Amino acid sequence: MNTFDESDINNMAQRYRANFVNSLSGYKSANLIGTASAQGQTNLTIVSSVVHIGAHPPLMGMIMRPHTVRRDSLENIKATGVYTVNAVPVELYAQAHQTSARYDESASEFTQCGFNEYWRAGFAAPFVAQSPLQVGLELAETIDLTVNNTVLVIGRIKQVSVDKTRIDQDGGIDINALDLACISGLDTYHEANAIAKMAYAKPDNPPKLIKHYKP
Repeated sequence: MNTFDESDINNMAQRYRANFVNSLSGYKSANLIGTASAQGQTNLTIVSSVVHIGAHPPLMGMIMRPHTVRRDSLENIKATGVYTVNAVPVELYAQAHQTSARYDESASEFTQCGFNEYWRAGFAAPFVAQSPLQVGLELAETIDLTVNNTVLVIGRIKQVSVDKTRIDQDGGIDINALDLACISGLDTYHEANAIAKMAYAKPDNPPKLIKHYKP
């Protein structure tokens, strides 16, 4: 095993360093963020920084990259106050990755990358029709992180669409059954497989297995 100190990391070539550091957090969920401008122009982009913030109230967060270039998704979220988070199916990882290309402002990644818009009454942001797990959010707060000029976007969950047969008795969504892609680094896609479902951990009890997933 080799050890890289802060100086070693800072002296890496820019793209090499970006890939190296992005890989450190391991597997991350692959999500397509659906937005629309105030004029109705739709936008879709892949994000791997979506995280759980809290369950009561139900909140999700994501990190948007430094605003050094045009960021249509972030501008749309701020302008309309709503957006969608759509999990990426394994079979659509290549199309999802293509949404990271810098298309012209007048072009929709939905059209350019082969995704279908799905609109629900009363919600002003498009969902991805092909996604098996769709979350509609209302902007709750944005926090500018001065340490690297990124933006933490926190959304309040307003609606969730998922096949109810994929929800366990305890309320957990069986992500394994949805066959979703995940990401490591900036550009490597994976198909994850569940190992086991464990009981709530207590200090006086040994680890308890609820369910073991066969390979």
